[in-house]
Amino acid sequence: MSALLFTKSTLTRSKDEVYVAAVALRATKGPAQLLMSTAYSLSVWDLQHFMVIIKPSSPLLSQVIVFDFQPEDPENIYTALAALSGRAVPGVVLTRKLRKLPRSRCWFVGYAEGNAVDKAYDFNNTWEVDLRIGLHDCRDYTNGTNLIILLLIFLSRIQIY
Repeated sequence: MSALLFTKSTLTRSKDEVYVAAVALRATKGPAQLLMSTAYSLSVWDLQHFMVIIKPSSPLLSQVIVFDFQPEDPENIYTALAALSGRAVPGVVLTRKLRKLPRSRCWFVGYAEGNAVDKAYDFNNTWEVDLRIGLHDCRDYTNGTNLIILLLIFLSRIQIY
């Protein structure tokens, strides 16, 4: 009888929430910062860093988990020059926790079926870590992670005849 008391909104809340956030790219003071500022001023690149944030539905996990892809040494001037010139640089997939979701530049994407954190870790294990701006970077990583997590919702509901 108690099962009849659950509404659709109650069931939806039991799924992990998936978000995308963007932050401005930063560089250390000096040549790297000058290079980034110049590229931004000339509209050479839309210099934002994108990441996936998962808010687990488990009441035991009060923090959100951030997944992102960036250069191994993002503040190194030689890394910045190589990346902005289109060459591949060594990248790394990072995972960290935040106490809460960012207040700005953070967008809700949807609900994940099953454990979104495990799916994100599985995706990370297959992600190629050579970073090339515009070809294989944080935007591609963010799009890929969201596709893996969210498409599983739709694929599990589609019946192919």
